Amino acid sequence: MSAPVGVLALQGNVPEHLDALRACGADARPVRRPAELAEVAGLVLPGGESTTLSKLLEAFELLEPLRERLRAGMPAFGSCAGMILLAREAVDARPDQHQLGALDITVRRNAFGRQVQSFETDLAVTGVGGGPVRAVFIRAPWVESTGRGVEVLARVPGSVAGPASGKVVAVRQGPVIATAFHPEQTGDARLHDLFLRQVRASSRAVPATG
Repeated sequence: MSAPVGVLALQGNVPEHLDALRACGADARPVRRPAELAEVAGLVLPGGESTTLSKLLEAFELLEPLRERLRAGMPAFGSCAGMILLAREAVDARPDQHQLGALDITVRRNAFGRQVQSFETDLAVTGVGGGPVRAVFIRAPWVESTGRGVEVLARVPGSVAGPASGKVVAVRQGPVIATAFHPEQTGDARLHDLFLRQVRASSRAVPATG
């Protein structure tokens, strides 16, 4: 694909996301400044710590430019903390945390518990062929509620015991995708490929100018 895509490079698993996108044939670049954001056709928001990322977006003068790009229809893919930031509302977040509001969802921050309660499971993900996706959950959120325009892509299997059973952990709304888990951790780039297909579709939908 010709248009570059970016990975928000303020915190988190930035190299892993860049590697996964490049494995899919993308021109993938780190994004730390508004000028770099303006150059990309889509953006990955990686895992990390959502409160810290929220503050860094403001400190690097990226918060409002990113909101504007999302409102204008830029494709985005958020994993874990990225999902939290893209959500309309985050339960248990600090009151001063900034939400990007690109997804009409309410998420519960750290819903799966502490680091020691991290786990892996196989998920069937809508739009991803080739069998189940191995999902790595690390201090992950889950989706408490979704708006009418939100498509649920994956839920925790009913075979998983406890309150996480059946919870929504992957969604899509328009050109924005988010997962509660870390697809960059497994070497499986199928979710990144799904995102890049969304970028290509959005690029084709933009009428030519000039």
